[in-house]
Amino acid sequence: QVQLVESGGGLVQAGGSLRLSCAASGRTYSNYAMGWFRQAPGKEREFVATISWSGRRTSYADSVKGRFTISRDNAKRTGYLQMNSLKPEDTAVYYCAADTVYNAPMGEYDYWGQGTRVTVSS
Repeated sequence: QVQLVESGGGLVQAGGSLRLSCAASGRTYSNYAMGWFRQAPGKEREFVATISWSGRRTSYADSVKGRFTISRDNAKRTGYLQMNSLKPEDTAVYYCAADTVYNAPMGEYDYWGQGTRVTVSS
């Protein structure tokens, strides 16, 4: 089992920045790829970014490319999502997830956090 706890969400004005954290406990965190997903009100959950267990490979949704950066610190068992140039359409609950496979389809992730809310005001 891997337990994931997100933090860092909040209210920010458009153009601002936030850094989300995902703290892991349980089984060896460094064995897992990590992903960030989000779900806006009334919409389905969608992929945001993913990072391999080593941190060498990353992938982003087109909607966040160039604005968001995913990273991880395996020694601290924590993953991060740095979000810059935030837009109102980035408003959502953000979830981190872990899986043994890099860039796995969303439905195949094994472990999920409870989510952290991000609200971007215009």
